Amino acid sequence: VGRIAPNRLRRRFNTCIPHQKIATDTTEFKYYEIDSKGNIITRRAYLDPFLDLYNREIISFSITKRPSSQGIMSALEKAIDITSDCPYRRTFHSDQGWPYQMRNYIERLREERIFQSMSRKGNCLDNSVMENFFGLLKQEIYYGHTYHSFDELERAIRNYITYYNKQRIKAKLGWLSPVDYRLRHAAA
Repeated sequence: VGRIAPNRLRRRFNTCIPHQKIATDTTEFKYYEIDSKGNIITRRAYLDPFLDLYNREIISFSITKRPSSQGIMSALEKAIDITSDCPYRRTFHSDQGWPYQMRNYIERLREERIFQSMSRKGNCLDNSVMENFFGLLKQEIYYGHTYHSFDELERAIRNYITYYNKQRIKAKLGWLSPVDYRLRHAAA
């Protein structure tokens, strides 16, 4: 599809600098709608989050009904804006999926002097922080639940991301939520 970037992170997921290392990926959800004839139709939704490896906070995301460059690019723009205060050169890490090989994605990172990093082919451990977030999200709001519309699923995902960022504590963050960790260390 496009160009593969080197794996600059090489599983070094920790950083003491906010907004320096950002991870992203895409995950798929199913929801069910009933058509005018009473048939159940399986639909899909796609989540494209950008996660700050400093505190594991989701700094931007998009939720779309189909995989699209527009959703990823809108989340990318917000992530670029939020991380622009980083005093060091930033790195955005992803897998080798087609959205991250798109010319406009690569060029946008280059314009901002952001390093692009990609996992090795077929190696989910190279982006395990994102895989872990997706696992938590799906375990806590998706598995065992049935969503009957895109809006219902989207609302559940948005609410979960707010909860995850502001309330869900992590041992690695000293039993603080991602936002509390960022605020406590910004004041120090």
